[in-house]
Amino acid sequence: MIMDALEAGPATLAQLVEVTGLARPTVHRLASALVHHRFLSRDVRGRYVIGSRMAELAQAVYSDQVVSAAGPILLKLRDATGESSQLFRRQGDSRICVASAERPIGLRDSIPVGTQLSMKAGSAAQVLLAWEDHDRLVEGLRDARFTPTVLAGVPARLGESLGEREPGVASVSAPVRGPSGRVLAAVSISGPIERLSRQPGRRFAHVVSAAAQQLTELVRKNPESDLR
Repeated sequence: MIMDALEAGPATLAQLVEVTGLARPTVHRLASALVHHRFLSRDVRGRYVIGSRMAELAQAVYSDQVVSAAGPILLKLRDATGESSQLFRRQGDSRICVASAERPIGLRDSIPVGTQLSMKAGSAAQVLLAWEDHDRLVEGLRDARFTPTVLAGVPARLGESLGEREPGVASVSAPVRGPSGRVLAAVSISGPIERLSRQPGRRFAHVVSAAAQQLTELVRKNPESDLR
């Protein structure tokens, strides 16, 4: 009832009590809990408004579409680069590999689907964090293996890491976006530094970025399709 009431716009506690017909202590308790979990927020005038968590849940619908479409694109990326490719999605304080195409032979960086990795290291973590709001950026940078300077450069040159997540492993990542422009996921390639070089972004940014853009365009063209 509180969420429905706020669909029309910002409201004070008194207005929520009037619209819902609930007791003031009940509305206050529920609204406070919703603010804590980011389903609601407060504007500059102290009124309740719909919070950022709602947008994140809505974007999860598009994220599922990205996963459905990722398989062939990751295979093509793997074949073009000769390295394992992955799709990562943020889940709380971690990132999850939701799709992958592994290099079939030779030394490789193996990240099976379902693997949970830290948001504190790796090019995919950089990409998934770089476009967050200020508070989440500050929190994400705490104890991170990458610096604020590195993160600030991600929008211009994509994510790149050398031994951040694991010694000897390099990676390059690019963002996949939903219809609103919000980052839904990160497309990555990873492998030994000896093959990717110490400047993997310079070598592979264009092909990784092209794969991420292809996924972005599929979601934007088919926002209600399962993209299979």
